[in-house]
Amino acid sequence: MKTQRHAIQLVAILVVLTWSVVPALAQSTMTDLGTLGGAWSEANGINDGGQIVGASDTPSGEMHAYLWVNGVTTDLGTLGGGVTYAYTINNAGQIVGKSSTANGDTHAFLWQNGVMSDLGTQGGPWSEAYGINAAGQVVGASSTAEGLIHAFLWQRGAMTDLGTLGGGWSQAYRINDSGQIVGASATAAGDLHAFLWANGVMTDLGTLGGKESYALGINALGQVVGASKTIPGNKIHAFLWADGVMTDLGTLGAGESYAWAINNSGQITGYSGTPKGEMHAFLWEGGALTDLGTLGGKLSKAYAINKHGQVVGASYTASREEHACLWSQ
Repeated sequence: MKTQRHAIQLVAILVVLTWSVVPALAQSTMTDLGTLGGAWSEANGINDGGQIVGASDTPSGEMHAYLWVNGVTTDLGTLGGGVTYAYTINNAGQIVGKSSTANGDTHAFLWQNGVMSDLGTQGGPWSEAYGINAAGQVVGASSTAEGLIHAFLWQRGAMTDLGTLGGGWSQAYRINDSGQIVGASATAAGDLHAFLWANGVMTDLGTLGGKESYALGINALGQVVGASKTIPGNKIHAFLWADGVMTDLGTLGAGESYAWAINNSGQITGYSGTPKGEMHAFLWEGGALTDLGTLGGKLSKAYAINKHGQVVGASYTASREEHACLWSQ
């Protein structure tokens, strides 16, 4: 895989199906969103207006962030370097991500009204912005002057360190319109745990029994999704956390699973291993995992879902190119 998904490094292990799985929806339409002229692209965010953001190779082989609207793909440019990557877009069309700078550092950016702004760092050379809400509050992670990686909240031009669960590392992945933030942090014991941050307090969401968990998405109701290692077996499974309870969402029949996003209707999207040893995007609702299929290859991944149930991600084509795609029901 060419991209790096938020520094998560997880292991694929055979797993027993614990939730029902249904075949791909007959009414689901899968659209190849193409590229910026290169061979590779993926889609990472979609707003309720159907605007899509992600990253793609250009004809010169550089990776650039893009905005896709009604079939037209626009290159968002860079902060002076050669590489950009867009993660999320809110309903106002504000986009966040990361870009290389002229001096070779990587900085979080906010793109709005055709202008890409550098959000800076927490003292180190690196930052990335992963989530933005309706108020324009931005979350992500940044290196500090001490060389640590800490989650941040950026608002009104200022970047605030959100701290950790006791360890030296944290990253914030999404923020809802109430200002609740989710991510992952090292604990004092050296484990990595999902967290929910609200009103200045970072709460450990626990795990599915193992020593690692990551909170990757949150909706307006405060429901959280992500991935966690399980006990027994030290397997990686997608989870839904609600009202203090973390529920294992299972898999599409084998391997690992990850939940990346949840909308306000409780629909969850992500990706999972299949009995054929492939990795497919899924939609979860009502206790059932639906296989969303691929563009002809053996791999697809879903990263975001809007209020209409439209899902975006990436898929291999029959020619083994990875392309951004949109699933619409």
